[in-house]
Formats: sequence, C-alpha cells, structure tokens
Amino acid sequence: MTALTLQEAMDRTAAGIAKATEMGVPMNIAVVDAGGHLLHFSRMEDAWLGSIDITIRKARTAAFFRTPTAAIGELSQPGGDLYNIEVTNGGLVTFGGGLPIVSGDRVIGAVGASGGQVAEDTAVAEACLA
Repeated sequence: MTALTLQEAMDRTAAGIAKATEMGVPMNIAVVDAGGHLLHFSRMEDAWLGSIDITIRKARTAAFFRTPTAAIGELSQPGGDLYNIEVTNGGLVTFGGGLPIVSGDRVIGAVGASGGQVAEDTAVAEACLA
C-alpha cells in the first residue's frame, strides 16, 4: 500500500471503536494521512469533548515524527533532547495514544485515540493498527 485510503481509515477506526466498546471506555479516534492531514474522525457517545483536539494532535504528532507519541514523550522531558517539542507545529501531544501506520518501510499515516487513561488510549490505538 502506498497511500492510506478513506476506506482503510474507516476500517481502522471501526476496529478501535470495537476495542473501546469492549473496554467500556468512550473514545475519540482520528486517522491522518502521511502528511498529518485528517482523513477520518469518530467520537463515540459520551467521549470527552476535550479529547477531540488531543486525539487529532496525537495522530498528527505520530505522523510528523513517524514514531509513537509515548516515545516522543520520553525524549521531551526536562533536560531531554526534545524538551518543549510539544509547543512546535501548532501543538503536539507527547504522551501515549498516537501511533504511526506503517506499510512496508513507509509511514502512510497515523492514528490517535483519546478518552481514557493513557494505557487505554494506547490499547485502542493498537487495535486500530491490528
């Protein structure tokens, strides 16, 4: 696959919704293309409204840097190589729940999930990749 399609993004979102439903945690889920542009978004009933922006920023962060947001978070702590990176690019999110979507050796997009604890967000994002 060379580019992420809308149907692929919708399928990935559906997988994340299924996982969030199984967990009993309402989520916001965003899928972006390789350039960080929003391709698909879903908000489950009762998902936090404040997490909409976080979800999209998690996906964008993972796409921009082709790495999980949690890994960026480890490097952005005070004294770290990427300290204060979250204030760049219009605002990034540097905690778990954003994962790149890889095809072969290329990042073709990313997913972000938000609405629960960080571990729950990450589990939903992982389900979107499965």
